[in-house]
Amino acid sequence: MIKIDALPAFTDNYIWLLQDPGSQRCAVVDPGDAAPVRQWLAEHPQWQLSDILITHHHYDHVNGVESLKQAFGARVHGPAGDKIAHLVDQTLQEGDTLDVLGMQLRVLEVPGHTLDHIAYYHARTPLLFCGDTLFAAGCGRLFEGSAAQMHASLQHLAALPELTRIYCTHEYTLANLRFAATVEPGNRLVGNRLSQVQSLREQGGCSLPSNLALELATNPFLRCTQPEVIASVRQPEDPQTLGAEEVFTRLRRWKDGF
Repeated sequence: MIKIDALPAFTDNYIWLLQDPGSQRCAVVDPGDAAPVRQWLAEHPQWQLSDILITHHHYDHVNGVESLKQAFGARVHGPAGDKIAHLVDQTLQEGDTLDVLGMQLRVLEVPGHTLDHIAYYHARTPLLFCGDTLFAAGCGRLFEGSAAQMHASLQHLAALPELTRIYCTHEYTLANLRFAATVEPGNRLVGNRLSQVQSLREQGGCSLPSNLALELATNPFLRCTQPEVIASVRQPEDPQTLGAEEVFTRLRRWKDGF
């Protein structure tokens, strides 16, 4: 069984550390800072860093990659594109598969936050490393892609099995749930989750991973067809029917200024 731990980085990033006890090999996802990974490896000298997975090119996801690659000889997997071409040994696109620590990971293209964003899905467990596309109770900002692209990417992820564990890369859950409770005040599951996460964070706990069933029930960006969510963004001049993509676009704009 692969063990997965969170290595905190910066103020709210998580670098996911995958460990295979049988081989004593490990892998990391989105090491924006090499220091937490180096510290863990120094404390566990019998372990070998064999693989690095990148979801997209933003600095807080890739700044530690070159240092770790040079120091430990890890193989780097990531999206195609000029911005990180010098770092990546294996470029990936939709439908590609790769073996990491004996796990067969399928690549999903999920543009929106950035145009090169990908996610890694393991069907057997199931689990998803989704970078900054899907957050616990939220989604990433639109830095490069369009609202239509992000909405389509989230629908792509929403079609995965509901038991899928969601490993995103930021501790944004509490702020996201405060927004969700504003969007959908009648959703008791949102209120319950907000209370639970607030208590957890007050004790210094990590709110991740989430799971897809919980996200479908409490994440407003996955609930754009729900009546209360639609009502929260409706304007007096709107037609009777608002499409899900338009609802998403308005939610994302609202969240940007929340």
